[in-house]
Amino acid sequence: MIKIRLALIGACAIVLLATAPVRAEVKTQTVNYKIGNADFEGYLAYDTGKQGKRPGVVIFPAWTGISDNEREHARRLAQLGYVAFVADTYGKGVHPTPPKEAGAEAGKYMKNRDLYREHARAGLEQLLKVPVVDTHRIAAIGYCFGGAGALELARSGANIKAVVVFHADLTSPTPQDDGNIKGRVLALQGADDPIVPVAEREKFAQEMRDAHVDWQLVLYGGAMHCFTDAGAGSDTSHGCAYNAEAEKRSWQAMHDFFHDTL
Repeated sequence: MIKIRLALIGACAIVLLATAPVRAEVKTQTVNYKIGNADFEGYLAYDTGKQGKRPGVVIFPAWTGISDNEREHARRLAQLGYVAFVADTYGKGVHPTPPKEAGAEAGKYMKNRDLYREHARAGLEQLLKVPVVDTHRIAAIGYCFGGAGALELARSGANIKAVVVFHADLTSPTPQDDGNIKGRVLALQGADDPIVPVAEREKFAQEMRDAHVDWQLVLYGGAMHCFTDAGAGSDTSHGCAYNAEAEKRSWQAMHDFFHDTL
């Protein structure tokens, strides 16, 4: 009888081990690459405990360049089973301080969208080189200035299935290029964002309609610019502040969107 009980206990232990969820083992690393003769340094995150190929997400940072915010979100995406790569828009070691330096650096790309597209595509190419990435299931996301980069990548005709932008600059000097967008678009914006006002959101919506893009625009009440960045603080006087509830809701919206799209 004792032997039978021990055998049953052993069998149950084996079943529990076999059915227990595999713990995420997120690996992160910097990735050096070049655009022309210039050096760039991206940030890669993926789960080494997951088997097989999985969707990839290229992330475009805000106007100060790659920061802890983008790195943290890349790790969170890796925990969800994606391969995440934070693209380096400006170049290795370039981290301008806001608002003057960051505004000037970001302005170079906002005034020259072809340059922005070139750097965005280079970031995408680095993601596609990762062996475990399913190159047929690719998404692009971006924050603030980086949201414009994700949209420009899509407007360039890149083969990506989903674009998600958070409190993004939605302007486009060439709205006719919206017709090149191949995937679905989700814009997650603060309803009280003075930097991306109502008129800009409405113009973006009309441009998406005119181009027959599969798009969504979600507004979060009480949220301003930078609402996903905990480092932005709570001072709303300059229009840029963290909003924990909006950050949580927008992350879930992205997760659901990826589940449906990828």
